[in-house]
Amino acid sequence: MTIRFGTDGWRAVISEDFTFANVRRVAQAIADMTLAQNSHSSPLFIVGYDTRFLSDRYAAAVASVLAGNGIRVLLSQRFAPTPAISYAIVAHQAQGGVMITASHNPPRYNGIKLKAAYGGSASNADVKIVEQHLQSNEQRHCHPQVMPLESARRQGLIDSFDPYPAYATHLRTLINFDTIAASGMHIAVDAMYGAGIHYTDRLLQEAGLEPLCLHHEMNPGFGGLHPEPIGRHLVELRRTVHDGDFELGLATDGDADRIGAVCASGAFLDPHRIMTLTLDYLLQQGKRGAVVKTVSTTQMLNRLAAAADLTVHETPVGFNYISDLMRSNHVLIGGEESGGISIQGHIPEGDGVLMSLLLTELVAAQGGNVEKLIYDIMDRIGHFAYGRHDYEVRPFSKADMVQQLVAHAPTRLADKNVQNISTRDGVKYILQDDNWLLIRPSGTEPVLRVYAEARDQAGVQALLEAGGKLAQTVQTQPAF
Repeated sequence: MTIRFGTDGWRAVISEDFTFANVRRVAQAIADMTLAQNSHSSPLFIVGYDTRFLSDRYAAAVASVLAGNGIRVLLSQRFAPTPAISYAIVAHQAQGGVMITASHNPPRYNGIKLKAAYGGSASNADVKIVEQHLQSNEQRHCHPQVMPLESARRQGLIDSFDPYPAYATHLRTLINFDTIAASGMHIAVDAMYGAGIHYTDRLLQEAGLEPLCLHHEMNPGFGGLHPEPIGRHLVELRRTVHDGDFELGLATDGDADRIGAVCASGAFLDPHRIMTLTLDYLLQQGKRGAVVKTVSTTQMLNRLAAAADLTVHETPVGFNYISDLMRSNHVLIGGEESGGISIQGHIPEGDGVLMSLLLTELVAAQGGNVEKLIYDIMDRIGHFAYGRHDYEVRPFSKADMVQQLVAHAPTRLADKNVQNISTRDGVKYILQDDNWLLIRPSGTEPVLRVYAEARDQAGVQALLEAGGKLAQTVQTQPAF
């Protein structure tokens, strides 16, 4: 089979394409690239894994191949969030890392995320090199070099480690735990059966709070949940917060690099609002820097940035694009609508645990009512609403989709003039008064996404309906 990396690694269905044989093939290609780039040193790699079916075994397989190529490995002794593994790369000055996870995808999937020495996703150039080694090894019938795990341990090529202590120490440099402790807030934490188990809740406990934990048991099938922290998947968290005496509900996805949240009323607090609240809070603290956001992320960030005379960079969807700018620019906050967010001083990696703690801090510091906080901001900069519809699709050409949507571009959408069209990632129709509609395929799933932002929910619905009609002009046969 042909293995291709998407916007954040390679993902496939367990036992169909995601097999031990293919995992070892990918690990060998990663080893080939690493050795070619570090010919005069003894490279070190960090390997971690999430709570999915066989993730620990897949991680051991990766470690065995890396060790078989003479690469030293620190293998996480238990499942851990992707950002904790990514931070370990920096803390141990490793040359890179591998995380076994399919992130927010359904439980039938697993995947491999390749991380670079700076703690973020590997560059597109390095990913292409890995793919080239995969192809070359296949053509030359080269088999992975595997060293049995116990042999590698005896030879000192593989050691186990706990990523939590160094990661927690680092987060304490970014989060004011005293503010959290003094608040006495009642928090519910939903790990969605993912790798965030005993990370967000443990850190809140160490700050002196007693969070209520949901879905903190090991369950490789995620208990029937889709481990993506969006409103429709957080029914139990929303009900728990609404019915109980909680100021805030926090959720992380399957590998805890994304955040979702719930207000005291039980309403879902989406990442657009989380980023807006965070940027406003950081500005109140006198912090400065550029704002980086993807094409599918709220204009509220643009309005806050304009008022503070900050530069805004808009990127394609995928945290690797944000990571590139965070490494080359003085960035205050970078994030995307899916909930991957990072801030100044942290690794260039989305981090649901960090953002859960920072959201708790800013709510604690400003009175404990997160809904009032967001509406106070919107009273200053304007009110916005957002929506997204996902449609399952058959394989199609993204280039053809873009060409057809541009060719069929209307001059008005939902009674708003189309002022500009961006093809940075999919097709984004930019309308008057900061309204917009975006149509783009997912980089990790056979899904076509339609996004919209308007000044009220009625406007969002009108744009989504218009987007659905536009999508039908593309010969992808979406399952409407």
